[in-house]
Amino acid sequence: MIKAIIFDMDGVLVDAKQWHFEALNTALGLFGYRISQFEHHQRFDGLPTREKLRILAKENGFPHTLSDFVNEMKQHCLLETAERLCQPNPVHLQTLRQLRDEGYDLALASNSIRRSVDRLMQLTTLESLLSFTLSNEDVSQPKPSPEIYSLAIRRLGCLPGECLVVEDGEYGLAAAKAAGANVLRVETVSDVNYENVRGRIDELKRESGPQVSVA
Repeated sequence: MIKAIIFDMDGVLVDAKQWHFEALNTALGLFGYRISQFEHHQRFDGLPTREKLRILAKENGFPHTLSDFVNEMKQHCLLETAERLCQPNPVHLQTLRQLRDEGYDLALASNSIRRSVDRLMQLTTLESLLSFTLSNEDVSQPKPSPEIYSLAIRRLGCLPGECLVVEDGEYGLAAAKAAGANVLRVETVSDVNYENVRGRIDELKRESGPQVSVA
């Protein structure tokens, strides 16, 4: 039986994938570097910025000594965009409220840094509906490592099979599955609605078969 639902953030509760892409390229562009839209979708989407920069340093000749500066610049650009574009999504608010009212414990586990998680959850006004949020700074290994989802499951006081993770990216899906959680894969933020989440919960209930009580 599902007792808790854990949401990813970017691409799930916040339509921020393009913001990350453009913010990183703005920072990289100061030094003549750029990643293509294809590279972003096929390889970098969903990874922490530091991991993206590590890959670029290893494979594309990006000077690793610039990583701290570029990372900070990217985060600044991202939040600047979020302040302009991020706003509450009525469907998400209704969905999380209804799920919480039905007794599900709700949490968030994101590969973004703490500063971004906190600000975006404030801007969407979803923070009050979540028991807690986790960022990539709360774990030693980001997704696709299962660490962040394992930590969230422990904090929720549930077994992995009692949790549903709502994810969109390959790295996040791999992390959730490795942690032993059930998953609902979404393609866009529009797929995050009560009908889809409730439908997945009901599907899992049917798959588990009838519950037999022992007197």
